[in-house]
Amino acid sequence: MAKIAFIGLGNMGGGMAANLAKAGHDVVAFDLAEAALERAKANGCTIADSAEAAVEGVDAVVTMLPAGKHVAGVYRDSVLGKAPKSAILMDCSTIDVATAKQVADEAAFAGYAMVDAPVSGGIAAAEGGTLTFMVGGSDEGFVKAQPYLEKMGKAVIHAGDAGAGQAAKIVNNMLLGATMAATCEAFVLAQKLGLNPQTFYDISSKASGQSWSMTSYCPVPGVGPETPADRGYEGGFAAALMLKDLKLAMEAAQAAGAYTPMGGEAEELYQRFVDRGGANKDFSALIQMIDDSWTPPA
Repeated sequence: MAKIAFIGLGNMGGGMAANLAKAGHDVVAFDLAEAALERAKANGCTIADSAEAAVEGVDAVVTMLPAGKHVAGVYRDSVLGKAPKSAILMDCSTIDVATAKQVADEAAFAGYAMVDAPVSGGIAAAEGGTLTFMVGGSDEGFVKAQPYLEKMGKAVIHAGDAGAGQAAKIVNNMLLGATMAATCEAFVLAQKLGLNPQTFYDISSKASGQSWSMTSYCPVPGVGPETPADRGYEGGFAAALMLKDLKLAMEAAQAAGAYTPMGGEAEELYQRFVDRGGANKDFSALIQMIDDSWTPPA
């Protein structure tokens, strides 16, 4: 089995690293948070004293970091020139397309194959190994990365050249943010018009209004499959992270000259929700702000 450096062991990275270790790989993990390192150790990973130490002699490097500046810093300071040139570099963070392309160019110049491979699926999928990876990079890079990514996900899709994975991720999450906002509005309006939420779900989930936000991630407690709404909107995908992805999408849209009014409206709604204290709530908790008088059904 391969030796893999895993840098960034947060809510997503911790589960992903654990699945690589469970698959039999020698995972050398590093994070700035001591608690994250302890969890990684309990899940079968070896703990490194630094990012530089983690990448020594590895076959692959996986990073899962908060933002573009962190990705650029880690690769420039701790990975490029420190990891073996034969190692495949995989950044699974969600960052801006420009930074993803820039870091990939720097890696190629230094003699490495690198892919951007952001994920979709959330914490439960990271822990369960059922993530979807959207991969940007060369054909060679994708082929080298695929066996590792498959140990952490149910689907690994080559989106195109460097940066294409990030582009797919932020466009997908723009669509998700907008459809969740519309789904929240729909349930609030249905209730105000006297419709039982379960009855509305039974109808719309089998009609033209059906969406993933309704049938897989319903924002109403007790309706549809179990979701964070059934746990007080705790866990899942934090509203602050949805806002981050929407901002990345709007920046990309501006750079590309694309008109995205629904994406812009979703960004505004999530900004208001975060500003009002909803940052750590699941993004489906937006329903609590759509109408302050809304209450979950008894």
